[in-house]
Amino acid sequence: MQFVANGPDIPDALLQAHEEGRVVFFCGAGISYPAGLPGFKGLVDEIYRRVGTSRLAIEQEAYERNQFDATLDLLERRLPGNRIPVRQKLAEALKPKWRRKGAADSHEALLELARCRDGSLRLVTTNFDRVFERVGKRPGKAFDAYAAPMLPIPKNSRWNGLVYLHGLLPAKPDDTALNRLVLTSGDFGLAYLTERWAARFVGELFRNYLVCFVGYSINDPVLRYMMDALAADRMLGEFIPQAYALGDCERGQEHAKTIEWAAKGVTPILYEVRSGSHSALHDTLKLWAATYRGGTLGKEGIVVAHALARPSGSTQQDDFVGRMLWAVSDESGLPAKRFADFNPVPALEWLEAFSDQRYLHIDLNRFGVPPRREADDKLRFSLVQRPAPYRHAPWMTIVSGGVGGSQWDDVMFHLARWLARHLNDPALLIWLAQRGGQLHERWTWLIEQQLNRFAQLLREGRTAELDEIRSQSPNAIPSPLMQTIWRLLLTGRVKAPWRELDFYRWKDRLKREGLNTPLRLQLRELLSPKVTLKKPFRWGSEEGTEEATRIKELVDWELVLAADHVRTSLRDLADDQWQTALPAVLDDFQQLLRDALDLLRELGEADDRDDRSYWDLPSITPHWQNRGFRDWVTLIELVRDAWLETRKSAPERARHIALAWFDVPYPTFKRLALFAASQDDVINSEKWVEWLASNNGWWLWSGGTKRETMRLLVLQGSELSPANRATLETVILAGPPRHMYREGLPSGDWESIVGDAVWLRLAKLRESGGLLGQDASLRLESLTAAESRRRLAKDQQDEFSHWMSGTGDPDFESKRRVDIAPRKRADLVQWLKQPQPKMSSFYDEDTWLDTCRTRFFHSLFALCDLASEGIWPAGRWREALQAWSEGILIARSWRHAAPCWPGCLTRLCRRPLTALLG
Repeated sequence: MQFVANGPDIPDALLQAHEEGRVVFFCGAGISYPAGLPGFKGLVDEIYRRVGTSRLAIEQEAYERNQFDATLDLLERRLPGNRIPVRQKLAEALKPKWRRKGAADSHEALLELARCRDGSLRLVTTNFDRVFERVGKRPGKAFDAYAAPMLPIPKNSRWNGLVYLHGLLPAKPDDTALNRLVLTSGDFGLAYLTERWAARFVGELFRNYLVCFVGYSINDPVLRYMMDALAADRMLGEFIPQAYALGDCERGQEHAKTIEWAAKGVTPILYEVRSGSHSALHDTLKLWAATYRGGTLGKEGIVVAHALARPSGSTQQDDFVGRMLWAVSDESGLPAKRFADFNPVPALEWLEAFSDQRYLHIDLNRFGVPPRREADDKLRFSLVQRPAPYRHAPWMTIVSGGVGGSQWDDVMFHLARWLARHLNDPALLIWLAQRGGQLHERWTWLIEQQLNRFAQLLREGRTAELDEIRSQSPNAIPSPLMQTIWRLLLTGRVKAPWRELDFYRWKDRLKREGLNTPLRLQLRELLSPKVTLKKPFRWGSEEGTEEATRIKELVDWELVLAADHVRTSLRDLADDQWQTALPAVLDDFQQLLRDALDLLRELGEADDRDDRSYWDLPSITPHWQNRGFRDWVTLIELVRDAWLETRKSAPERARHIALAWFDVPYPTFKRLALFAASQDDVINSEKWVEWLASNNGWWLWSGGTKRETMRLLVLQGSELSPANRATLETVILAGPPRHMYREGLPSGDWESIVGDAVWLRLAKLRESGGLLGQDASLRLESLTAAESRRRLAKDQQDEFSHWMSGTGDPDFESKRRVDIAPRKRADLVQWLKQPQPKMSSFYDEDTWLDTCRTRFFHSLFALCDLASEGIWPAGRWREALQAWSEGILIARSWRHAAPCWPGCLTRLCRRPLTALLG
């Protein structure tokens, strides 16, 4: 995470290791820049200046290769007195400028970061200066110091203090102390290669801790010696944990720098240097230390700072989302609680950040899950969907008597509380549905508690409290429409996208065992109606601001069945065993269909006089217009098939069931009842005429029952008694009630609608073979004479409220209109002069493209003839160019057409090329 904008992005694994006290900071010269102290290169320059000499050729060569330790070694060899004069000038060059602002702030921050929660200090520096000592004199900052070569054993039980790995400048002049400083290549050789006391310390340190280098450059000799020592241990089979380094980088050089650091076995944490300033590093150290010092309060400060921000505003340069995730994930749960209770409530947009699978195998430790040594490169998880630690993980078991999911930690609980303040936001429902829609039992309890609380406040008229809730959480109180969707979710009516309900396995058991009670109950589970939820499609980029009046405006839903691919699965069941079993499950199918229609009513898409069944299943009688686009209508077909089988074995039971259907308050059951009445010897004509005449003939005229009504008139109209026929004709001649149609229709349109409706029903009744009464017969003849288009369709199309047709359908070729382009050139020219018709439907087409593909010059010459007359049909030219690019030109065609080219070019050149291109 980034503590400051444009600062280094500290890996979560390093942050977690630091929280656990497993990190040791290794400090280089870069941390002393604010105090005016130089780096290694600047130190060499300053020593040469103070000694009063210039570099010899051999020294210059080492200097230019950044071998500053070797440069000083060469200098010491040629100066009188060797080491001491150089070391004395070194002490003069490393005097801090204490008056500079923030001279020791980074040192103070590192001392804070290096102090564990138990108070022990573990910090290493290769600097010689005494800035840390100055900070250590402040109240509460005292520490023990270890100067080389007297180093402690780097273990928790043996080390508590600051280690000056390469020595410390003496407080008073002391040539012996200066002589012990590890400064030149010879000193490094003794410390790391010959005597190896520094190498042993570094090797043991890396085995016991995770090391983070601060203030080193990529070419620092100190870093080179340490990593070479570790490389030797690795070659001997020693396990060395990964090291990190906070390193500077110029813009655009990130990739190259990463490779250079990785070559040294170090993971870089890069930050950009701007105008020579390393402020990004020093500001990061200070804020990191302040946050660490504050503990959970420091993380709560991050929550307070960014809770009201929009995560979409987070950038690579200022990744405040990373800061928030690091803070909220604290295992104490207190920052998450602060986030959940924050007023006004943080935006739901944070949920996308919390569900981002940004965590990897290396992050398992921070969530209390000890990782295996073998890294799982495929592991990805998020804050709200992650592996459970031991104390929350469920048992592995063959059989379970309770909840199989893991228990929540405090972080998850408080995030759920925050989500419960967004119950009126459809985005939350969509997010839940996309991830399975099966709520954790604890969150179900939280939501129900909230809903109960709101309902109680509303019942008791405590509007002030409700207004206060809305002021802090505008989407906390769900609207009635949103409450409907929450009811479906809480009762398990939302279908999980990956829940496995295998219909094929059920079929295998049916074939093996036959239908029994467990199988019948399982079939009910497989066929139970469910709802899928997804984001609604909206035109344009703006969200609607008006209050929703339909659930479809909030979420796009679809009624489905619990099992997938039910229709295709049932095709294999058309055998005697299945047919025999159907009557036994008729009641189950009826109840499932009723449940599906009740769900539609709950969703606002069905009532006593209208449902969507006639759209999804246009005909109860099997017909090719039943496209099978929706699986839920399979329930209607199953009820139909089970009733037909019941009629064969128990006709009286079938009759009673059909009579009861008409009393069920949904058009679907009315359609089933009318379908049953159209079968011979099931329902007497007096009863079904009564049905059609009830409620001012609603079901006679309704588009939802049109198909079944028309079939009934055709198949059973001839069986009407004179009295029943007269009753039915009276209802038909009265025409449909005006309130069944929208207001504002012109009088002419209304008369046409009534005439068409009356004519169709009288015509269908006459088609049954019966005789019409005098009034009905005269009205039918007058209506037929008034409109020549009033003719019964041969394919029963006029019985449907809507009709679909396409390639492969029985009526497709009869509707297909193809305009054939002439083959003779003169006729083709005249054909092209005609206005290109607008295609009224996908059935309209012509053969112009085929002519262009197969007869290149024939089409070209025709267009050229038009060009010579000043006629440029741009649409035809574009189609021709497309077809010519797709067609194959035969070589001899070019040869035979050669004499015609001058004429073609002449015709074409009479018009500008821009006209050709349209």
